[in-house]
Amino acid sequence: MSRIDELLKQHCPSGVKYRPLGEVGVFIRGRRFTKNDYVESGLGCIHYGQIYTEYDTAADSTVAFLNPDLRSSLRLARKNDLVIAATGENIEDVCKAVAWLGKEEVAVHDDCYIYRHSFDPMFASYLFQSSAFQEQKARYVSESKVVRVSGVNMSKIRVPVPPLEVQQEIVKILTLMASLKAELEAELRAELEARQRQYVHYRDALLTFPETERAK
Repeated sequence: MSRIDELLKQHCPSGVKYRPLGEVGVFIRGRRFTKNDYVESGLGCIHYGQIYTEYDTAADSTVAFLNPDLRSSLRLARKNDLVIAATGENIEDVCKAVAWLGKEEVAVHDDCYIYRHSFDPMFASYLFQSSAFQEQKARYVSESKVVRVSGVNMSKIRVPVPPLEVQQEIVKILTLMASLKAELEAELRAELEARQRQYVHYRDALLTFPETERAK
Protein backbone atom coordinates (compact mmCIF):
# COMPACT_ATOMS: atom_id res chain seq x y z
CA MET A 1 0.00 0.00 0.00
CA SER A 2 1.37 3.43 -0.96
CA ARG A 3 1.65 6.35 1.41
CA ILE A 4 -1.27 8.04 -0.39
CA ASP A 5 -3.43 4.92 0.02
CA GLU A 6 -2.60 4.85 3.72
CA LEU A 7 -3.56 8.50 4.15
CA LEU A 8 -6.80 8.06 2.22
CA LYS A 9 -7.74 5.03 4.31
CA GLN A 10 -6.96 6.97 7.47
CA HIS A 11 -8.67 10.28 6.65
CA CYS A 12 -11.41 9.47 4.16
CA PRO A 13 -12.19 5.75 4.12
CA SER A 14 -15.50 6.40 2.33
CA GLY A 15 -13.82 8.21 -0.56
CA VAL A 16 -12.76 11.73 -1.52
CA LYS A 17 -15.44 14.39 -1.91
CA TYR A 18 -15.70 16.39 -5.15
CA ARG A 19 -16.79 20.01 -4.87
CA PRO A 20 -17.16 22.97 -7.23
CA LEU A 21 -14.17 25.30 -7.16
CA GLY A 22 -16.48 28.09 -6.06
CA GLU A 23 -17.21 26.24 -2.80
CA VAL A 24 -13.56 25.97 -1.78
CA GLY A 25 -12.32 29.34 -2.97
CA VAL A 26 -13.16 32.65 -4.60
CA PHE A 27 -12.26 34.01 -8.04
CA ILE A 28 -11.13 37.64 -8.15
CA ARG A 29 -10.59 39.31 -11.51
CA GLY A 30 -7.41 41.33 -11.96
CA ARG A 31 -7.23 44.98 -12.98
CA ARG A 32 -5.89 46.39 -16.23
CA PHE A 33 -2.34 47.56 -16.80
CA THR A 34 -0.28 47.73 -20.00
CA LYS A 35 3.31 47.09 -21.01
CA ASN A 36 3.76 50.87 -21.09
CA ASP A 37 3.30 50.81 -17.31
CA TYR A 38 6.34 48.56 -16.78
CA VAL A 39 9.32 49.88 -14.84
CA GLU A 40 12.73 48.40 -13.99
CA SER A 41 11.75 47.47 -10.44
CA GLY A 42 8.93 48.04 -8.00
CA LEU A 43 5.62 46.22 -7.56
CA GLY A 44 5.79 42.75 -9.14
CA CYS A 45 3.10 42.04 -11.70
CA ILE A 46 1.86 39.14 -13.81
CA HIS A 47 0.40 39.72 -17.28
CA TYR A 48 -1.78 36.97 -18.70
CA GLY A 49 0.55 36.39 -21.66
CA GLN A 50 3.49 35.79 -19.34
CA ILE A 51 1.70 32.87 -17.71
CA TYR A 52 2.08 31.01 -21.00
CA THR A 53 5.67 32.03 -21.73
CA GLU A 54 7.45 32.76 -18.45
CA TYR A 55 5.90 30.66 -15.70
CA ASP A 56 5.46 26.99 -14.88
CA THR A 57 3.45 25.39 -12.07
CA ALA A 58 4.60 27.88 -9.42
CA ALA A 59 6.60 31.09 -9.07
CA ASP A 60 8.05 33.23 -6.29
CA SER A 61 9.34 36.13 -8.41
CA THR A 62 8.03 38.09 -11.39
CA VAL A 63 9.62 39.10 -14.69
CA ALA A 64 7.88 42.48 -14.82
CA PHE A 65 7.22 45.35 -12.43
CA LEU A 66 4.93 48.36 -12.03
CA ASN A 67 5.28 51.67 -10.25
CA PRO A 68 4.25 51.06 -6.61
CA ASP A 69 2.14 54.23 -6.80
CA LEU A 70 -0.34 52.25 -8.91
CA ARG A 71 -0.90 49.72 -6.14
CA SER A 72 -4.22 51.11 -4.90
CA SER A 73 -5.77 50.83 -8.38
CA LEU A 74 -4.77 47.20 -8.90
CA ARG A 75 -5.83 43.75 -7.70
CA LEU A 76 -3.12 41.84 -5.87
CA ALA A 77 -2.41 38.15 -5.45
CA ARG A 78 -1.16 37.01 -2.06
CA LYS A 79 1.18 34.16 -1.23
CA ASN A 80 -0.48 30.78 -2.02
CA ASP A 81 -3.09 32.28 -4.40
CA LEU A 82 -3.37 30.91 -7.93
CA VAL A 83 -3.02 33.31 -10.84
CA ILE A 84 -5.02 32.02 -13.82
CA ALA A 85 -4.90 33.17 -17.43
CA ALA A 86 -8.54 33.68 -18.41
CA THR A 87 -7.78 34.51 -22.06
CA GLY A 88 -5.85 32.48 -24.60
CA GLU A 89 -5.44 31.67 -28.27
CA ASN A 90 -6.99 28.22 -27.93
CA ILE A 91 -9.04 26.09 -25.55
CA GLU A 92 -6.01 24.06 -24.46
CA ASP A 93 -4.10 27.14 -23.25
CA VAL A 94 -6.80 29.07 -21.43
CA CYS A 95 -6.95 28.55 -17.65
CA LYS A 96 -3.23 27.86 -17.32
CA ALA A 97 -2.51 28.53 -13.65
CA VAL A 98 0.56 29.40 -11.62
CA ALA A 99 0.75 29.16 -7.83
CA TRP A 100 2.15 32.40 -6.45
CA LEU A 101 4.60 31.51 -3.66
CA GLY A 102 6.41 34.83 -3.26
CA LYS A 103 6.36 36.71 0.03
CA GLU A 104 5.21 39.98 -1.55
CA GLU A 105 1.84 40.60 -3.14
CA VAL A 106 1.81 40.96 -6.92
CA ALA A 107 -0.48 42.83 -9.31
CA VAL A 108 -2.56 40.69 -11.65
CA HIS A 109 -3.72 41.67 -15.15
CA ASP A 110 -7.42 41.96 -15.92
CA ASP A 111 -7.29 39.01 -18.33
CA CYS A 112 -6.40 36.88 -15.30
CA TYR A 113 -8.18 35.70 -12.21
CA ILE A 114 -6.81 35.32 -8.72
CA TYR A 115 -8.10 32.15 -7.09
CA ARG A 116 -7.98 32.43 -3.30
CA HIS A 117 -8.56 28.97 -1.90
CA SER A 118 -8.03 26.47 0.91
CA PHE A 119 -5.93 23.95 -1.06
CA ASP A 120 -2.22 23.35 -0.88
CA PRO A 121 -1.21 25.91 -3.56
CA MET A 122 0.88 23.50 -5.62
CA PHE A 123 -1.90 20.89 -5.48
CA ALA A 124 -4.34 23.49 -6.77
CA SER A 125 -2.01 24.37 -9.64
CA TYR A 126 -1.60 20.70 -10.55
CA LEU A 127 -5.39 20.28 -10.46
CA PHE A 128 -5.71 22.90 -13.20
CA GLN A 129 -3.34 20.81 -15.35
CA SER A 130 -5.32 17.59 -14.96
CA SER A 131 -7.24 15.99 -17.84
CA ALA A 132 -10.43 15.97 -15.76
CA PHE A 133 -10.19 19.73 -15.25
CA GLN A 134 -9.42 20.34 -18.94
CA GLU A 135 -12.44 18.29 -20.03
CA GLN A 136 -14.79 20.26 -17.79
CA LYS A 137 -13.23 23.60 -18.72
CA ALA A 138 -14.01 23.01 -22.39
CA ARG A 139 -17.73 23.21 -21.61
CA TYR A 140 -17.48 26.73 -20.26
CA VAL A 141 -15.16 28.62 -22.61
CA SER A 142 -16.43 31.22 -25.05
CA GLU A 143 -14.75 31.54 -28.43
CA SER A 144 -14.48 34.58 -30.68
CA LYS A 145 -11.19 36.17 -31.74
CA VAL A 146 -9.73 34.78 -28.52
CA VAL A 147 -10.85 32.10 -26.08
CA ARG A 148 -12.13 33.28 -22.70
CA VAL A 149 -13.50 31.77 -19.52
CA SER A 150 -15.16 33.67 -16.68
CA GLY A 151 -14.66 33.29 -12.97
CA VAL A 152 -18.35 32.41 -12.65
CA ASN A 153 -17.90 29.47 -15.00
CA MET A 154 -14.60 28.33 -13.48
CA SER A 155 -16.33 28.24 -10.10
CA LYS A 156 -18.65 25.49 -11.46
CA ILE A 157 -15.82 23.05 -12.24
CA ARG A 158 -15.81 20.12 -9.82
CA VAL A 159 -12.53 18.91 -8.37
CA PRO A 160 -11.46 16.40 -5.72
CA VAL A 161 -10.83 17.83 -2.27
CA PRO A 162 -8.69 15.28 -0.41
CA PRO A 163 -7.28 16.01 3.06
CA LEU A 164 -4.32 18.40 3.19
CA GLU A 165 -1.88 15.58 4.04
CA VAL A 166 -2.91 13.75 0.88
CA GLN A 167 -2.57 16.92 -1.18
CA GLN A 168 0.95 17.47 0.14
CA GLU A 169 1.98 13.89 -0.57
CA ILE A 170 0.69 14.19 -4.14
CA VAL A 171 2.58 17.47 -4.58
CA LYS A 172 5.78 15.81 -3.34
CA ILE A 173 5.46 13.01 -5.91
CA LEU A 174 4.46 15.22 -8.86
CA THR A 175 7.18 17.77 -8.11
CA LEU A 176 9.81 15.04 -8.06
CA MET A 177 8.51 13.61 -11.33
CA ALA A 178 8.49 17.08 -12.93
CA SER A 179 12.09 17.58 -11.83
CA LEU A 180 13.16 14.24 -13.33
CA LYS A 181 11.30 15.10 -16.55
CA ALA A 182 13.12 18.45 -16.79
CA GLU A 183 16.48 16.75 -16.23
CA LEU A 184 15.75 14.20 -18.95
CA GLU A 185 14.64 16.90 -21.39
CA ALA A 186 17.88 18.83 -20.73
CA GLU A 187 19.94 15.69 -21.33
CA LEU A 188 18.05 14.96 -24.55
CA ARG A 189 18.55 18.53 -25.78
CA ALA A 190 22.28 18.30 -25.09
CA GLU A 191 22.47 14.94 -26.88
CA LEU A 192 20.52 16.29 -29.85
CA GLU A 193 22.80 19.32 -30.10
CA ALA A 194 25.88 17.07 -29.99
CA ARG A 195 24.42 14.82 -32.72
CA GLN A 196 23.59 17.86 -34.83
CA ARG A 197 27.19 19.12 -34.58
CA GLN A 198 28.43 15.63 -35.44
CA TYR A 199 26.10 15.49 -38.44
CA VAL A 200 27.26 18.87 -39.75
CA HIS A 201 30.91 17.84 -39.37
CA TYR A 202 30.49 14.55 -41.29
CA ARG A 203 28.17 16.09 -43.88
CA ASP A 204 30.71 18.73 -44.76
CA ALA A 205 33.62 16.27 -44.65
CA LEU A 206 31.87 13.69 -46.81
CA LEU A 207 30.80 16.26 -49.37
CA THR A 208 34.23 17.81 -49.76
CA PHE A 209 36.60 16.18 -52.29
CA PRO A 210 40.04 16.95 -53.60
CA GLU A 211 39.64 18.81 -56.84
CA THR A 212 41.39 17.51 -59.95
CA GLU A 213 43.83 19.76 -61.64
CA ARG A 214 42.24 21.85 -64.32
CA ALA A 215 43.48 21.39 -67.85
CA LYS A 216 45.74 24.20 -68.92
